[in-house]
Formats: sequence, structure tokens, C-alpha cells
Amino acid sequence: MKLILASASPRRREILSALIPSFEIVPAACEERADLTLPPEEIARSLARQKAEEVFSRRPEAAVLGADTIVYFRGKVLGKPKDAEDAKRTLRMLSGNTHSVFTGYCILCGKNRAEGACETQVEFNALPEPFIEEYVAGGSPMDKAGSYGIQDDARLVRAYRGSYTNIVGLPEEAIGAELRKLGIILGNSV
Repeated sequence: MKLILASASPRRREILSALIPSFEIVPAACEERADLTLPPEEIARSLARQKAEEVFSRRPEAAVLGADTIVYFRGKVLGKPKDAEDAKRTLRMLSGNTHSVFTGYCILCGKNRAEGACETQVEFNALPEPFIEEYVAGGSPMDKAGSYGIQDDARLVRAYRGSYTNIVGLPEEAIGAELRKLGIILGNSV
């Protein structure tokens, strides 16, 4: 069965390609709506489900994987920054602190549904103001939840507990296990 990734994220594409060599990319066209009163793992799952369901409604013959990543800090969801100043504010807030990254996923395959969310705890280094200015000026934070990508610069993160690929945008271990259960991945790959 053909697998569709319901995301245009190059990071998700790269992680998924380590699990399965051939899949199609069909970004979801829906406007996602987050209920911020839910626990963070449920917010991430709901957003992933919305993406998967929208693409599956157009391509029911395929298996569809939707995913969404949120950063959660002190009771608030930190999404993608609105502009450079918002990115700087977010990085200053996270500097020297620990936050959670949740990636929700939903896989629809015929009448089968597999969904969940993974959490990784991320401890930031104390970020000097010149670093924040340089990092934001480079443009990398602008399309990332929490205004950063762990893969961008080793100076960002002191430590993390959990899945590295979850922080990047797709929990490889959990997705691999779900795709194997659904028969989309065969063998012993991750």
C-alpha cells in the first residue's frame, strides 16, 4: 500500500525516508485548529489527526501519516514565530530552561487508525544575546515550533531526554513500530 506523508516538512520527509524508501508527499490543505485547553499531548495528536483526515478524505486508497510538533513551556504552547522579534522573545524565554516537545501522529490505513504522541524533554543552554540575534537573522527559526531546530546548532541544547527525531519533527521509533503493525514496513528496520 502506498504511504502518503501529509506534510511539506523537509525534516519529516528526511526522517521518514530512513524508515521507508518510497512514499508520496501530499501536504494537508486544512486550517488546523488547536484546542489549547487540552493537555499538550492531546493538542499535538489532534493537529496530526486533522492533517491525516484531510488528506485521507482525498486519497482513501493510500495509508496517510499526519504529524504535528508543538513546544510546551510553563503551561503554554509555543508555535512557529510570527516574526523575527517573536522568535527572539521565544529563544530568550527558553534560554537556560527545560521545556517539552510533543509530536503527535496519526496514521490512517483503510479502516485502521494508529495515533499517539511522543514527549521529549529539552534543556536549553543559556543563550547569549549575540547568538540569539545571529541565529534569528539566519532565518532558521521562522518555520519551527519554539523558534528553533535542534539540528541547526549544537550551542542551543544542553541535553534532552527522549527521542531526538521527535524534537526534529517525527518520532522515528514510534512511527516505525506503528507502520510495522499496519504492515506498511516489513522487516526489522527501526
